[in-house]
Amino acid sequence: MPAASLRALLEHSIDYAGLFPPTTLALEPALQNQAGYVRTKDVWMLGAFILPIAQFEAAAGSVSQFDREHPLRVSALGKKTEDASSFRESLAVARDSIRAFREKHGVAAAITQLEMPLPDEADADVLKAARAILDELHLNAFWEASADEAERVIHLLAESNAAKSGRAFGFKLRTGGVTADAFPDSVQIAAALVTPATHQVPIKFTAGLHHPLRQYREEVQTKMHGFLNVLGAGVLAIEHGWSDGETADMLNDERAESFSFDDASFAWREWEIATDRIRMHRKIVTSLGSCSFDEPRDDLRALKLL
Repeated sequence: MPAASLRALLEHSIDYAGLFPPTTLALEPALQNQAGYVRTKDVWMLGAFILPIAQFEAAAGSVSQFDREHPLRVSALGKKTEDASSFRESLAVARDSIRAFREKHGVAAAITQLEMPLPDEADADVLKAARAILDELHLNAFWEASADEAERVIHLLAESNAAKSGRAFGFKLRTGGVTADAFPDSVQIAAALVTPATHQVPIKFTAGLHHPLRQYREEVQTKMHGFLNVLGAGVLAIEHGWSDGETADMLNDERAESFSFDDASFAWREWEIATDRIRMHRKIVTSLGSCSFDEPRDDLRALKLL
């Protein structure tokens, strides 16, 4: 059994994005993988299946692999738009598609969240329109913006959340890709972690987080961020009120011996957080998208954490 603190940090944290690079599976084998994962002993780590709204219809034939005890939990992915007008139009189409998908598949498939890039000109009015469009769906929404725009957008999300009741809007940060220039540096990620902690804006991550610890990877010719670094820094930054610099120090740590887990707490170096506090802060530091569910588990086993 994994330590309770590790379980708290990683519970339902890995949203499976097998359709996307570098794995880039076809839809049917990716859904077959998900159907297998929901029946493994490691299902406690598994989050939603990242499914583009444009592929809802194509996925319909594979939903029979899931049932009430082993449901398909979907994070619906909306398309990138160029301006506020096309964003609103696309979001209305997404709403209708989500509603139809839910009605068609019932308990076998549940759409639990929506992810969608914001247009570059996003402002308070764009978020107000988004809230009105999505109001009836009662799902979590994560809005993606670049690392350079993270602080501005998170402030907008915090203001929108404060002004309205209902589900809090969250922020989605891209933490990598298939080339070195797709990876934001640790200072940028640190700023995007500390700002949501201050404003209680949920955050999720996507891309480049296949491995537990920060490490150089030949396939991308740069250092990839580790998911233990990112999720761990997220909860510790909230718990201890870390600065951007303190948070970046943890994001840069490549040493497995710096991280320790037991049933009572998780510690990075001299900084510690109790297991029940991890669970509480995970409401803000929510999940990460990964094109593999196998690599993270294999690496955790190699570190003797699973």
